[in-house]
Amino acid sequence: MKIAVVIANGYTMGGTVRTVYNLARGLSERHEVEIVSLTRRRRDPFFTLPEGVRLWPLHDRTAEAPAMSSFARRRWTRRVRSVVPESELARNQNFTPESVSGLHRFLRTTDADVVMGTRPGINLLLAAWAPKRLCVIGQEHLNLGEHKPDLVEAIDRRYRDLDGLSVLTESDRNAYTRLLRRGGDFLTVVPNAVDPGVPPRSTLDAPVIAAAGRLSPVKQYPKLVEAFAQVVEEHPEWCLRIYGDGDKAAKIEETARKHGIEDNVRLMGQTRDLTEELSKASILAVSSKVEGFGMTIVEAFSVGLPVVSFDCPHGPGEIIEHERTGLLVPPQDTPALGRALLRLVEDRERRHHMGEQALEASSRYRLEDIIPRWESFLEHHRA
Repeated sequence: MKIAVVIANGYTMGGTVRTVYNLARGLSERHEVEIVSLTRRRRDPFFTLPEGVRLWPLHDRTAEAPAMSSFARRRWTRRVRSVVPESELARNQNFTPESVSGLHRFLRTTDADVVMGTRPGINLLLAAWAPKRLCVIGQEHLNLGEHKPDLVEAIDRRYRDLDGLSVLTESDRNAYTRLLRRGGDFLTVVPNAVDPGVPPRSTLDAPVIAAAGRLSPVKQYPKLVEAFAQVVEEHPEWCLRIYGDGDKAAKIEETARKHGIEDNVRLMGQTRDLTEELSKASILAVSSKVEGFGMTIVEAFSVGLPVVSFDCPHGPGEIIEHERTGLLVPPQDTPALGRALLRLVEDRERRHHMGEQALEASSRYRLEDIIPRWESFLEHHRA
């Protein structure tokens, strides 16, 4: 089976890119796999491409190419806007006239058996433009509740033309079932998988709490810094390391200064090997307003870290078993988040016990177990 996975930008850093690369790595063991990127903005991909997997762009901004005429640009702009709503176009800047015309051409000429989309705008274009001979599968890497009303309306109108849809959590499957009024085998839940191999194991004794993800409002890192201040008040040797980049670094630093803990809060920037960095910590903290899944939680489990998290929609409550693999606190309850962090900082025995249970739980997300679920889903809808 030949499988093409279409992604907005396969050359950058991001959770979706990482999970798509991982999925391609697993599927390529028995299938021909290519990753098709709407755009290319850098010469080399941020992550290492899996062996045997081809990555190529529909619009290569790093290379000279004949300019598209103004007439053609207006035509393709109108075509994409007739399918993809404004909120999705505003959220992702890769739906250029060049890239969407390239996607249309790709769908008409590809010899792939299955084409998979990886965000709503791409899924909508696949549903609208793919020939009937193709098996077209949509992936949801966020969740329905995060989408604006215009996007939800477009999903309701067009997703029925997909052959199948995968989501990351049971709660999101329920939401899509209610919206699309389609259950059965159209929808499946397949969680993201951890990278193959044996990652380093945390000792759980370093005075480090880690957090990871883009420095964006949804991650609510200022709330995490405020919660962490409770830890520093009792244990000033502990530090908080936040991995990721984004435009909210100044707000995080301002919050740390406000609480007098600027020396204890460190913005670590991007990292190519998050599990290696997580293994240097003793706790993972999640302060998100909402999560599409919670991949960093699974990655923390893989190195034996317990997780303290807001019980926000949609992933943490389905991944973390409270009091066994971590601690869940009410959403937006910053003092409760601080108390839970302090509890694990002070209770070394509990921290180590939860770490053992977290490591055991990570086995549910092994790539070798996730790939057969994907293969079964794809084979069923291709038939």
